[in-house]
Amino acid sequence: MTVLLGLGIAGVVLLVLSLIFDGILEGLLGDALGGLLNGFFDGLLSLPVIAGFLSMLGFGGAIVLGTTGVGTPVAVTAGAAAGVVAAWLTWKFSQALMRDQTTATPRGDDLVGTSGSVVTPIPADGYGEVLLRLAGQTVKYAAKSAVPVERGAEIWVEATLSTTSVTVRPVER
Repeated sequence: MTVLLGLGIAGVVLLVLSLIFDGILEGLLGDALGGLLNGFFDGLLSLPVIAGFLSMLGFGGAIVLGTTGVGTPVAVTAGAAAGVVAAWLTWKFSQALMRDQTTATPRGDDLVGTSGSVVTPIPADGYGEVLLRLAGQTVKYAAKSAVPVERGAEIWVEATLSTTSVTVRPVER
């Protein structure tokens, strides 16, 4: 029982260490043997998967050993089966997390053609400020226009000058 509980605790410690030192084992052993092991620890042999297997082997075996009258070999087999299931679930869960893609980060070119409103009047060939919606968020940009634009007027973005400024024109209705 002590050995099984020790394996379970070692698995939990390994899991904590894999969260803190993510990629260390892969980095240390990835280029070993001329790059033969490169990518070997990804997936099924990643540290979280190994930690899940060890934890369930130890704790599952200890539970079976402590609650039933079966011997150590049966308890270790049951713990190993639980460890394989835990390792597989950990691997599948980590794959699902790695596949989770976010939308593309908005760029300045995404502003071209959007509408907004003027918050600080824009003099002819001078700068003012406009509010625009970028990726669902209201953002304030410095704005330049060839013609004067009054506060509160609706504008269209014609071009991006920099990451914080745009060229606009008033909307004509």
